[in-house]
Amino acid sequence: MRVRVEQTALPGIGVRHDLLTESGRRLGVVSHRNGRRDLVLYDPDDPDSCQHDIPLTDDEAEALADILGASLMLGQLSGLREQAAGLLTEQIVIPAGSKYVNRRLGDTKARTRTSASIVAVLRQGEVNVSPDPTFRFEAGDVIVVVGTRQGLDGVTAILAETDPDG
Repeated sequence: MRVRVEQTALPGIGVRHDLLTESGRRLGVVSHRNGRRDLVLYDPDDPDSCQHDIPLTDDEAEALADILGASLMLGQLSGLREQAAGLLTEQIVIPAGSKYVNRRLGDTKARTRTSASIVAVLRQGEVNVSPDPTFRFEAGDVIVVVGTRQGLDGVTAILAETDPDG
């Protein structure tokens, strides 16, 4: 449901923002010109009549906004977690004997071969985020990979391949 917020100018007072909840209740916030805020709950039988008026200090208004924002964010994260079920993140170290030491990320063809993505490379305390295909690996690099268990195992196997000439 798309939420509709109505804004009403209150001459000499400030502005009022009202919304109608899915359950049919109307509530609002009156922002006074002097900075004061009131949380208002209207009478369900008379939407023009105020049933409760709760004055809020700046700290209380900020705390209420934080609480509402945090619960919304947690709900969104929960939805993302459900969408990403089966998606894992792992850190893989490039061994010294890997044939990809001093070679480009693109040479691994890791994403094409495994459907897993290399999203970062950690090197000597530095983070290289979203390295491009020309990024060159060094022994001891820590590769951050996102994918399925099978994809992560595939990238581990690719990076463990040794150079027959080396």
